[in-house]
Amino acid sequence: MPDTLRAPAGAVDPVTVASDAAQGAGKRAYVQQMFSDIAPRYDLLNHVLSLNVDRGWRRRALRALRWSAHPGGTFLDLCAGTLDVGALLVRQPGFTGHVVGADFAVPMLRHGHGKASRSILSPVGADAVCLPFADRSLAGAIVAFGIRNVADLDAGLREVHRVLRPGGRFVILEFSTPPSALVRTAYHAYFHHVLPRIGRLVSGHASAYTYLPLSVAQFPTEQALADRLRTAGFASVTWERLTLGIAALHIGTA
Repeated sequence: MPDTLRAPAGAVDPVTVASDAAQGAGKRAYVQQMFSDIAPRYDLLNHVLSLNVDRGWRRRALRALRWSAHPGGTFLDLCAGTLDVGALLVRQPGFTGHVVGADFAVPMLRHGHGKASRSILSPVGADAVCLPFADRSLAGAIVAFGIRNVADLDAGLREVHRVLRPGGRFVILEFSTPPSALVRTAYHAYFHHVLPRIGRLVSGHASAYTYLPLSVAQFPTEQALADRLRTAGFASVTWERLTLGIAALHIGTA
């Protein structure tokens, strides 16, 4: 190999770093830095790479939250990123409450500025495993495409359970692996080959969209996540697949 094509001595392969993070090694630090780096292009890439299907998934997740039972309550948008879900919730007809968007990648929250007034949607820099809220203080919680990035999943689930009022719903929207072999083959081809190339080109980040499919592959199956929700204290846990199993929706009650 010509010298000009060799990586510098001691250089760290970004794909290796992403793979290690997806499996848990240095995950917290990697995720925090990676999302801070891609924040300016995050919304655009989300909608383009999902062909806008993600918008419908988010609306379905909000319906599952059943916020209308407590329209004036305070709700948590966990791993809120650029506050898309929180902004969507506060725009719902009849919603008169407040949403707190919590994320430890603060630049992501900054790029959500202006999506809604801070009087109804408040960004808070916070880690999912150590939330700055009192016990039993929130009417409900939702997380969209963020729970697999939490370094300690079980600690994060327990923390959400701690801050929810009895009867409060926790809704998880997350990528999953399609059960159909045919769909799974096409999905993997896109997810592991097309998506990382487009993501790298648009975001300018060497490994962010390589980490994404790897982190999904390492995430618990739908049933395993449901079991872990129950272990964390949630009752009436249900789940369903969305769009041929590309994503899944989990619901638990505190």
